[in-house]
Amino acid sequence: MTNFIIGADHAGFDLKEAVKSFLINAGWVVTDVGTCDHSPVDYPDLGAQVAGRVSAGEFSRGLLICGSGVGMSIIANKFPGIRAVLALDEEMAVLSRKHNDTNILVLAGRCTDEKKAVAILRAWLETAFEGERHQVRLDKIRKWEQTLCRKNNGTQEDRL
Repeated sequence: MTNFIIGADHAGFDLKEAVKSFLINAGWVVTDVGTCDHSPVDYPDLGAQVAGRVSAGEFSRGLLICGSGVGMSIIANKFPGIRAVLALDEEMAVLSRKHNDTNILVLAGRCTDEKKAVAILRAWLETAFEGERHQVRLDKIRKWEQTLCRKNNGTQEDRL
């Protein structure tokens, strides 16, 4: 298996711990950037750590968890090359991999129980990108990212 990076805010802490155990038992090497308890933290800080390291190529995939999953999705998708998906069921996870080659899975800690989260994660991990017509679309997204970074005088990392 390869390395995997995860992070969660306080609302996603319990689910992160449960999912982390699943990943480790499945043979993944897991880097956990936090949070480490239920104390309030700001989700953008943790989301940026995970997304930044996936964007930089240090990790090929990551997992983020917050209360609704929306905040983590927003921050993660600010980084070049990140295709984060908030998946509430296995079908969303599978389609995001097949059609969008998503590299960060986002879960909703307040809306997803442990059993469902593991099923979603398993489906996401086991699904391959189909490529072909979907690659053409990803190439267009990459082109937009490059264009927007040039217009803003630098890379995404420079602006953070």
